[in-house]
Amino acid sequence: MPADLAVLIGLDPPEAKEPRSRVARPVVSYPMPPKLQLRAGELHTSRTGSWDWDGPVGAVVFHGIFEDDLPAFATLALWGGRCLPSAYGMLDCRPRIANLARVRRVSRFAGLPRGYADAGTTFAAGPTVAKWGEWHCGEGKERVAGDWPAAEPTLFEPFLEGQAVRVTAVGDRLWQLRLGGDDWKKSIHHADAAFVDLDLDLAADVQALRDHFDLAVCAADYVVSSDGAKPLLELNPIPNVTQFAGIRAAYLDHAAAWLDAG
Repeated sequence: MPADLAVLIGLDPPEAKEPRSRVARPVVSYPMPPKLQLRAGELHTSRTGSWDWDGPVGAVVFHGIFEDDLPAFATLALWGGRCLPSAYGMLDCRPRIANLARVRRVSRFAGLPRGYADAGTTFAAGPTVAKWGEWHCGEGKERVAGDWPAAEPTLFEPFLEGQAVRVTAVGDRLWQLRLGGDDWKKSIHHADAAFVDLDLDLAADVQALRDHFDLAVCAADYVVSSDGAKPLLELNPIPNVTQFAGIRAAYLDHAAAWLDAG
């Protein structure tokens, strides 16, 4: 295939279908990350259902959270070709705990004190929230008190009262969502989740994070308390873009225009 081949990684078939139908260049898509090879600086991807390879690749759109995606991000960064979001940005945002340390140097709302415990140690925790792993949407997260045996590297942060919100960026467009939930865990997938007015301070913070990590598409979660504090909880370099029709349409428009641009 020619060097202008575009590769979509992680998009579900309904989302992958739209960029494929809207761009002139050849496109292949993989719902799961394919095997990758670099050959003399050229990127090749394993062809689905065979041992053949597609490539050289000219552009990659990556969307999705996968258990072993760090080698893919590193390979894409070593390749140095066009990638949406930036391969370097996605690499900088893994693992999640290390990313939080990097985010603290950029966000003006990232001063919330955290605790940490190595795997195989016991952490003496007051009432707090333990977070581990790379998953989102409430997975790998529990409220704890007392001695906590850490089975893997674990982050601890205070439990915060207030409204959980997410600010999502797709290119230059931003939206703020109120997260919903039946208990203390909040998500964009709950029926109560909805668009709210964009907080200009949080918008500026997400723009700074977007530009620093060169992500183009990202989202940051905050808690807005009654006293006006807005502590940042985490930066998500590959946020869900399909839960709300307006964000989905903007993302697919952005991806198609980005593919057509180079």
